[in-house]
Amino acid sequence: MLRFEDPIYLWLLFIIPVLAVVRFIVWRQRRAKLRKFGDPALLKALMPDVSKYRPTVKFWLLQSALAIIVLMIARPQMGSKISNEKRNGIETIIALDISNSMLAEDVVPSRLEKSKMLIENLVDKFTNDKVGLVVFAGDAFVQLPITSDYVSAKMFLQNIDPSLIASQGTDIGRAIELSSRSFTQADKVGKAIILITDGEDHEGGAEEAAKAAHKKGMNVFILGIGDGKGAPIPDGNGGYLKDNAGNTVMSALNEDMCKKVAQAGSGTYIHVDNTSDAEEKLNAEITKLQTGETNSVVYSAYNEQFQAFGLILLLILIIETCIMESKNPMMKNFKLFKKK
Repeated sequence: MLRFEDPIYLWLLFIIPVLAVVRFIVWRQRRAKLRKFGDPALLKALMPDVSKYRPTVKFWLLQSALAIIVLMIARPQMGSKISNEKRNGIETIIALDISNSMLAEDVVPSRLEKSKMLIENLVDKFTNDKVGLVVFAGDAFVQLPITSDYVSAKMFLQNIDPSLIASQGTDIGRAIELSSRSFTQADKVGKAIILITDGEDHEGGAEEAAKAAHKKGMNVFILGIGDGKGAPIPDGNGGYLKDNAGNTVMSALNEDMCKKVAQAGSGTYIHVDNTSDAEEKLNAEITKLQTGETNSVVYSAYNEQFQAFGLILLLILIIETCIMESKNPMMKNFKLFKKK
């Protein structure tokens, strides 16, 4: 399994098509200038050593070298060991609310960022467990299928923000329903749905979905994040969201609803604030779940692969250096078979 430790640097690959466009424009301009001097066929005869294709070959070799340098900066890694392991643990689906109200800053640094830090700390404590990630707002989708690869889980977590879902709102019922269908078919394994939300703009049907999940053997835990007093929602431009009347929109934690959903799912409601109490309480509740044997495919011992990319880069640069832009005049008289 190939992965990149710092995938953000892969955005630099967009430089390559930009350079290609610039070179094409320069080539067109140079071609137009040459036509002003005379007939192309005559100019070709006057410049017999000028190669038509070699500059292009050299350009694309340098482009390839640039692409490889970017890939090296992104730190390519390969999972050198694939093992099928039987583990004693639980399966956990974490459903994270990513509606715009989660951008409120009544919890430092924001409701969403605090939730992501909480999830990361929770994953760090997993040993023999599986974890999956669902994101939701007015709709829900699986961000990460259930896995034992905790590194991938934290990597997917970094890319989560409200722009992933265009439909705003907080459809908790839909999130629980999707989460309940995201577990494996393993029996005798503790299964938990951990739903993190502020409960704002609740769509309805959450209690029924929690009861249905519990009947399937899943416990639904609700982590309510935010302040019941309400807080403004940043608009991304230094201000706050406003309603049609021009008033600042205030988002408050719907704590009563969260408690009802947790009760319906035979789980626990935990309030998340600026302390670590929520994490400790959640860990205590998770350890109470029945554990069972799970089958896991695990990629481990990730090794850096920049050495292989470096060798390819070196080979490309050597070839590019050996290719001259003009034809070698010393090769004119060299013929494999000379005509008599």
